Amino acid sequence: MTPRAAARPIAYEIVAQDVGAVRLAAELGAARVELCQALALGGLTPSIGLIEGVVEAAARSGQAAPAGRAVEVHVLVRPRSGGFMYDRDEQRVMERDVRAAVRAGADGVVVGSQLASGQLDLGAISRLRDAAEGRAVSLHRVIDVTPDPVASLETLLNSELGLARVLTSGGASRAVDGLLTLGEMVRVAEGRIEVMAGSGVSAANVARVWATGVDAVHFSAKRDVVERPLVSMGASDAGGVGGYEVTSAEVAREIVAALRSV
Repeated sequence: MTPRAAARPIAYEIVAQDVGAVRLAAELGAARVELCQALALGGLTPSIGLIEGVVEAAARSGQAAPAGRAVEVHVLVRPRSGGFMYDRDEQRVMERDVRAAVRAGADGVVVGSQLASGQLDLGAISRLRDAAEGRAVSLHRVIDVTPDPVASLETLLNSELGLARVLTSGGASRAVDGLLTLGEMVRVAEGRIEVMAGSGVSAANVARVWATGVDAVHFSAKRDVVERPLVSMGASDAGGVGGYEVTSAEVAREIVAALRSV
């Protein structure tokens, strides 16, 4: 473990898809929740009703939180599944969604966009930052599908957009498979932006991810709730089996315990 990894305070963010998840995050001492819907599709923009409900729950969460502070709510803004190359209509929708999330009380937003070349679309990201009206803006894992995540981070820092953090798996499908790149991104960042590691973070690997020197870890701790609908509702319930995902308190506690034991 690096000296930096040993000295820095533990910080983590939990993915939330419902109001109950923010209560759990408060109980476990999480710094933030990333609020989204349809995590099975990579996460999509949540409804305004959900944002408002989670913001209300977060405002009351300080009473349950170990540190006596409310959990921050950062809203993912992603208009559809698939890649991150958006046309102008989609970009306008994202800008509206950012403004709506801010009006609903979000502490920050999580955004991203890329050009046809694969590079970050700094112009689109800048417009989303401006729409956030001073709230914290995080860059999501779009950086992991750019040609070189480390070079993309350098470009982002040189752009002086002033983003709060970047969520990354080090260019791999799982953060534990991108450890070398995560370490290099931490080195390049030099504290100018928070580097938060996410994707596939579990109790079994969180210590290895943390040891790269990242500023925070991000995890969903999700479990599937399986249902058998009477009629098909689409491709997601092919074969007569459908369902949804929820945050597992047991899995989340195991990850936090493993992280605190580092």
